[in-house]
Amino acid sequence: MLTGESHKEKAVVNIIIHAVLFTFFLQLLTDFIESIYALGLLGSSIPVEILASTLFFSPILLLIARKGIPVWGILALAELVVLARALEVMLDTRLKMMVSGIGVAAFLIYLPALLWDMGKEQHLRKKSSAILGASLLLSAVTLILLRAINSGVDITTGRENLWLGWIIAAAAAALLIHNYRRESKGAGRDIPPAEANSTKPVSFSRIAGLSVGVCAVFLLLYFAFANPNVIVRWSAADYLGVMVFVFISYALFAVLMASSWFRGLLRPGVVWIWNAVFVFSLALTILAQQIQFPQTPSSYPLNEPLISPYAYIPLAVMILLAPVLVVDFYLYVRDIIHAKASLPSLGGGFTLGAFFMLLMVFANIFTTVYDYIPLVGPLLRDKFWLVHLIAGAALIFPLLLVNEDSYDFGLIPVNRKNYVLFFGYIVLAGLFSIYSINSASSLLTASNSANETVRLLTYNIRQGYSADGTKNYTDQLGLIRSLDPDIIGLQESDTNRISGGNTDIVRYFADNLDMHAYYGPKTVTGTFGIALLSKYPILNPRTFYMYSAGEQTAGIHARVKHGGEVFNIYVTHLGNGGPIIQQEAILKETAGQSNVILMGDFNFKTGTPQYSLTVESLEDAWLLRWPSGQDDQGNRPVERIDHIFLTPGLSVEEASYLEHPASDHPAVMVSVSK
Repeated sequence: MLTGESHKEKAVVNIIIHAVLFTFFLQLLTDFIESIYALGLLGSSIPVEILASTLFFSPILLLIARKGIPVWGILALAELVVLARALEVMLDTRLKMMVSGIGVAAFLIYLPALLWDMGKEQHLRKKSSAILGASLLLSAVTLILLRAINSGVDITTGRENLWLGWIIAAAAAALLIHNYRRESKGAGRDIPPAEANSTKPVSFSRIAGLSVGVCAVFLLLYFAFANPNVIVRWSAADYLGVMVFVFISYALFAVLMASSWFRGLLRPGVVWIWNAVFVFSLALTILAQQIQFPQTPSSYPLNEPLISPYAYIPLAVMILLAPVLVVDFYLYVRDIIHAKASLPSLGGGFTLGAFFMLLMVFANIFTTVYDYIPLVGPLLRDKFWLVHLIAGAALIFPLLLVNEDSYDFGLIPVNRKNYVLFFGYIVLAGLFSIYSINSASSLLTASNSANETVRLLTYNIRQGYSADGTKNYTDQLGLIRSLDPDIIGLQESDTNRISGGNTDIVRYFADNLDMHAYYGPKTVTGTFGIALLSKYPILNPRTFYMYSAGEQTAGIHARVKHGGEVFNIYVTHLGNGGPIIQQEAILKETAGQSNVILMGDFNFKTGTPQYSLTVESLEDAWLLRWPSGQDDQGNRPVERIDHIFLTPGLSVEEASYLEHPASDHPAVMVSVSK
């Protein structure tokens, strides 16, 4: 038998191993869904690759494992997760989808197999659930840190930082093998044969419900709670403030869980209330930001409604109560471990849980792309809040199945010194995250330029994907940096959704370019992403919406002072075909304004009624510089749908359409002076 101290050392190793595995699973899940979406994005349709989502049903393979899985088999599944995570970041979109999908499938088999194996060790059951709960908390904190230190983009998933992901993967693989060798020598497995083989009848419905609860925890972490930047884009709340509050919440939870008084307080009624308030706050946070769009065209353009300061109360409550995800996870895995369910039963339960995850992933994405999804899609328009409410309900209701004796919460089975390190990691992760965010914002330029020429860029970044379908926001950043614009209008920049890998490309660009940024439409509206970046302060930014029978569209209006002049900047992205009713709304907004710069992806070409209507009051910057429509290099972009329109009286010194493989849209660059 291991000594008590040895058991605690082993617990620390297991916490680290599973924190890494949980982190890798959530990263693989993120990349898997994003890759499927990206392949559909390339064709603006439902891709055949969506069939890869059947990998979610991998736990069904456990139905045939009636004799169980040897420890080396469970190890092999964990190593497959690690290998998939190490490889997928190097691959193109299609191969990334396949490899990340295999990694997701391996984890969805590994976790129920692990819980089944833990159920055989009576004296370690309580400790096992505490280890997994602690691992999940560290995983969430780590995922937040990895994005915060790289301006909203996970630093370990980009090609420029492959080495960092490989180091973590190599360390995890080595620890897994080390742990297996200890297990194979009998460490921690000295249990009476009768106990190891004994079984108690347990209903499949109970195992299935608990499995759904486990999957709901991962789902909500994936949706938002391991990515506070997503919550910020729901609500336009202050990023630094949200991050500070998130880490206060997690650190406070870690401190309270060290208290026997607090652990004793966590009885069924208290946990139920905690969950109910959390889920209600989650739904209310989104609903407060959700816009009920009028059905009558005459109601547009529609200014984004002002949000009451009271609307941020549920946001604060939601963040403060988010550690309940760890509490629920502890309860569900502990009950599963104690039930000693058969492997086929767990396989069936986790198949249902993974199926629920898949349905919720589709529902989440359909709230944005509803116009492309027959029958089901339109039902989810403006229902972002409902998707999260259903996910929250799946988190709560399995509590009905938890035995009351499972509420005997145990302290993480490590010694005091290691617990201090555990808490210290949370604090340090928080400090590094907050420092990174604060450093990026403190570098912003505060002065104005005496140069009378303003360099404008409009760029549809295609969700960060290049023309060949490879995720390539680093090359897009490089192109923008080489052009050195003063003001940038971005389109298809709404990547702060699961369909975009929860990646905050706007923040990434702004921080790396040392520019101010206004994100534009909140992601809860399911709107085309548009954003405004500027070297100089953005004054009075606002979002307005146009009537949209299909995908919702919006515009940005802000003022930027440059070279002694104040410019009225407008950025937009119209729907397919550039509906004239949407352009009419834009022109209603620009009417009567001076120094207007209107730029974006208009989805209409020259010679169309929309274009003719626009040039009645504004001028085409390209034609102001090149009246014949052809530049001095012989380029004649007759198919152009990306435009910059200007108030009459503004002069254009340079104008370029820059075809670049970093996107399927050209970057349109114009230099303007008064």
